Amino acid sequence: MTKTRLFALAVLLSFTLATWHQAAAQEERTPEQSVEDAQATPANQGPQPEIVKPMGTVFTPDSSVVRPGDAGRYAHTNHLIFIPAGRPMSSPTPDFTFTENPASIGCLYKVGPNYAGCNPLTAANQHPGGGWGAIALVDAFDNPNAAADLAFFSAHYGLPVANFTKVYANSGFGVLNGLTASCAGAPAGNTGWGLEEDLDIEWAHAMAPAAKIYLVEACTNSYNDLLYAEQVAGIEVDAAGGGEISNSWGSGEFAGEVGADDDDFHRWHWKHITYFASAGDSGWGAAYPSSSPWVVSAGGTTINRDANGNFVSESCWSGSGGGVSAFELWQNPPNINNGMGPWAAYQYELSGQGARMTPDIAADADPASGVSVYDTYGFGGFLTVGGTSVASPVLAGIINNAKNKLGQAPPGGGFYHTGENNLLYSQLNTATAYGANFYDVTAGSNGAGHNAGTGYDQCTGIGSPRGKLGK
Repeated sequence: MTKTRLFALAVLLSFTLATWHQAAAQEERTPEQSVEDAQATPANQGPQPEIVKPMGTVFTPDSSVVRPGDAGRYAHTNHLIFIPAGRPMSSPTPDFTFTENPASIGCLYKVGPNYAGCNPLTAANQHPGGGWGAIALVDAFDNPNAAADLAFFSAHYGLPVANFTKVYANSGFGVLNGLTASCAGAPAGNTGWGLEEDLDIEWAHAMAPAAKIYLVEACTNSYNDLLYAEQVAGIEVDAAGGGEISNSWGSGEFAGEVGADDDDFHRWHWKHITYFASAGDSGWGAAYPSSSPWVVSAGGTTINRDANGNFVSESCWSGSGGGVSAFELWQNPPNINNGMGPWAAYQYELSGQGARMTPDIAADADPASGVSVYDTYGFGGFLTVGGTSVASPVLAGIINNAKNKLGQAPPGGGFYHTGENNLLYSQLNTATAYGANFYDVTAGSNGAGHNAGTGYDQCTGIGSPRGKLGK
């Protein structure tokens, strides 16, 4: 049998597995759950209340400044800080009506208790539960207060104490996939990346409180160090039995991403591990590593609320990254080491033998509907933080909580495949699963001519999650 036919057979098996997972999940739904889902979907409600836009300004930390010359050399974070009008940037307690918290996000995405309006003001301690294995958050530099900040955040919101470990991705791990770390001990501190780290660990834990949380700190924000840290994260998550690896950083695309760099997201740590990356905060346009076909690309939405803080709808966030890759192209003849192909055919229906498109799925990212983050390393407590840096750990936590344990190859070995994306995209044309398991975001735009629309779009992907089924 030729390699081409073997690859095609592998894709067919992957798609069949994804469809089986979905069918099995649908059988588990009760009539009460189906009614509850319909009632919680804005499109099924009557006239909608007026959407209120919070007043304030957006601050871009230096770590999130996009420098085009860094592409392929250095990465930037994808978080932004929202400063409500008349309030300080940070405060000892969260006190802004529109700042999302674990209960409100859990309610909205239906991984936590359902309550009226999914309102941040009336959330109490109705946070999500569950999770399995581990979630590793890969970042650069050191936040010496990360463990204490996570503990305080968890206690404030009534979350369980996190099973948390910080790992320095330094030269003590030796040579990994041809890479060597640039430091021997703890990385240098950096407050911008420090806030990113607090955001990542707090919100991965919030969506999957039972999962073990690893903060993997790269020596610097160079691609050499971050991709080395990706290997370290794989080692840790493998040892925990599997889980998710989230990357809230990126840069512009570059020719060298295809091949060796993509390898760091599938070839070495495939046992029940799914990778995530933020799509970026600069509007339409593909970014790396979000554009790797082996990664679930996380786009951004705006959570729209009324004057009382009740949920009204979701729309595409204007800053969300998403677009068409210039380098991750369909390989013909097939070469699994390079770009899209039969081993990663989840977008074939959308683009044929074309290029990788981003994102795949989306979650809250608009700073004006940002989430609460506790940070004492560079700031004075709670902040409202947005950007697709929010979407990546939130989605990693939700998919961890779904416990489908998909990875980059079958549990017994065999062909590499894009298990999680296969499952997500297999539901696009289903009669009931897509509408029950996802919210199709159809309003908003992330650039001229790039509007959110029915089905897949290059701002919110297939949409935002509703519940654990089909994830």
